[in-house]
Amino acid sequence: MSKTLTGIGASSGIAIAKAFLLETPDLTVEKTEPEDQAAEEKKFDDALASAKGELEKIKEKTLNDLGEEHAEIFSAHLLVLSDPEFVDAIRGKIRDENVNAGYGVKEVSDMFVSMFENMDNEYMQERAADIRDVSKRVLAHVLGKKLVSLAEIDEEVVVIADDLTPSDTAQLNGEFVKGFATDIGGRTSHSAIMARSMEIPAVVGTKEVTGEAEFDTMMIVDGIEGTVIVDPTEDEINLYRKKQEEFAAKKKEWAKLVNDATESEDGHHVELAANIGTPDDLEGVINNGAEGIGLYRTEFLYMGRDELPTEEEQFEAYKKVISDMDGKPVVIRTLDIGGDKELPYLDLPKEMNPFLGFRAIRLCLEKDDMFRTQLRALLRASAFGNLKIMFPMIATLEEFRQAKEILFEEKDKLKADGTDVSDEIEVGIMVEIPSTAVMADTFAKEVDFFSIGTNDLIQYTMAADRMNERVSYLYQPYNPAILRLVKMVIDAAHNEGKWAGMCGEMAGDEVAIPLLLGLGLDEFSMSATSVLPARSQISKLSRAEAEEAAKKALDMETADDVKAFIEETFPSEVI
Repeated sequence: MSKTLTGIGASSGIAIAKAFLLETPDLTVEKTEPEDQAAEEKKFDDALASAKGELEKIKEKTLNDLGEEHAEIFSAHLLVLSDPEFVDAIRGKIRDENVNAGYGVKEVSDMFVSMFENMDNEYMQERAADIRDVSKRVLAHVLGKKLVSLAEIDEEVVVIADDLTPSDTAQLNGEFVKGFATDIGGRTSHSAIMARSMEIPAVVGTKEVTGEAEFDTMMIVDGIEGTVIVDPTEDEINLYRKKQEEFAAKKKEWAKLVNDATESEDGHHVELAANIGTPDDLEGVINNGAEGIGLYRTEFLYMGRDELPTEEEQFEAYKKVISDMDGKPVVIRTLDIGGDKELPYLDLPKEMNPFLGFRAIRLCLEKDDMFRTQLRALLRASAFGNLKIMFPMIATLEEFRQAKEILFEEKDKLKADGTDVSDEIEVGIMVEIPSTAVMADTFAKEVDFFSIGTNDLIQYTMAADRMNERVSYLYQPYNPAILRLVKMVIDAAHNEGKWAGMCGEMAGDEVAIPLLLGLGLDEFSMSATSVLPARSQISKLSRAEAEEAAKKALDMETADDVKAFIEETFPSEVI
């Protein structure tokens, strides 16, 4: 009898295939006192070298298959295996406590994993997953055990696992691995992001799929609805084969829109842009017909390395993106480090609540030299296309004025040196703090544009950490309070003849899109793979009807009321 499990749809699409259970070999270790301590240290050093060699190969494969941003994950893994705090702690435990190598690896890695897991933000929790991943690889070599290689799968399967590490996901061959489902994980985990890039259907966070599936059990993974069916009936398989065909037909229809402008049914144009992390993401942006880049997250230039990027390195990266977009707008956000992203080489103090702490523009205004280097690189790159500069985490008008003053100082210096700099650069801010949204009418007199960062705006407005499962029910993009803040920002921009965009997850949400169209949003920026579905959806929407719906939604009481109302108001082929 079939059983349906509910999880989180992490990557769209439907997979139907036999289960392949990813089982980790028994890596249990007992504490012993070795007779030859030097031999134990050598066993650890050999295991470390073998693990590094494997990770170098995985990194190279990932770079070739998926690009630099995903390969950086394995740069971070290699940094862990070169980190003296980690490696020397293991050597010290083997030597000082006279224990076997396996016990030393397990004890130290468990300590680090526990430390990072207990830090209440997503980036740190992902670091725990990285340490667990690399430690498992080292420990397997110490114990002489072979880890299952997903790269060796040579028949059509759905991979079932408690969790998939980044190195697991990088080895997936899309020809044979039709999808995956896991017990744990979320949409923002490395494996989920990589699955979307590889277009492999995935459902994560089912809590129990490993306990329900067995090797060769037929499975259905519905990454659209976030469900997994274990041992489906023939009728269910036939139903989902039809859904597969419908999804494939939709993708073909979407592909026809790649060169079209984005217009509503009644002729209102909006701009559909893409969010990127590195120049390697440009191929997806161009192939999916984005009309610009609404958010280039520059922090990826700073991560996975042991020193700040130079002005020249940054200039080349920004220049490539701006040039390759061939005159289309490119919004580049200045460094947004802190909160869920850290740079070890900056040696910043630990904070009780890093999301509300010393991060983004606050960090850049204090670390003046680092900020000026980035601004100079951006200004030099502006001569090669249509650059718009965006400052993140702006809370006060004084912060914006200070950042803009530094920008103009660097612009004047470059021009005095005879360097080409565009005079058409728009300078805007990311609206992610409720106070900034409330004061949008004042900001609108001085900024050139707004881009609403809903991921943070929602968690700050609702006072709920979006990574904390116990309060995740408060992460409500359709809450009337959020919609009213969004409307305030859009109206403030329009009253001053400026434009307003959105670069948070909400911009690509099919329930939110009619609301945002009705509220008057000018630019929607999302992952590249969401652009064509969004363009198709907007082409079937009447802006006039969307405006009426948005007005009613603003006066509703709950997020559930808004969601139900939108789903009732617009036909199923639109939502």
